[in-house]
Amino acid sequence: MFRKRPSLLILLMFSAVLLFGTADGAWLAKVPASDHQKTNPYEGQPDAIAAGRKVFEEHCTKCHGQNAQGVKKRPSLRTERIQQQATVGDLHWLLVNGSMKRGMPSWAKLPDPQLWQLVTYLKSLHE
Repeated sequence: MFRKRPSLLILLMFSAVLLFGTADGAWLAKVPASDHQKTNPYEGQPDAIAAGRKVFEEHCTKCHGQNAQGVKKRPSLRTERIQQQATVGDLHWLLVNGSMKRGMPSWAKLPDPQLWQLVTYLKSLHE
């Protein structure tokens, strides 16, 4: 069947990739505009990056690995979605709200400055 219709096979493969990509980043669509537009008070500050790394090591490495490249089925935080598509406000919102459906807990118990330091560290990983 697919030999006669290579375009059908290509269409099916493209649809699967598109569906998977949409499901993986579904949390981005849930971020309210007010949170999406938030700015990071610690952006680019070396001390905040170092402090954020400590928060990451303490709370995030179990699922996301020492280098934030993901562990087992937990995602890498070095992806284009996190590093370029998601704003700092999006990441802050995800940390506060979590995504229990995907196994991401809420970190709202952490003080807000620590959450922003963690966002600062995560965004520094693209450099």
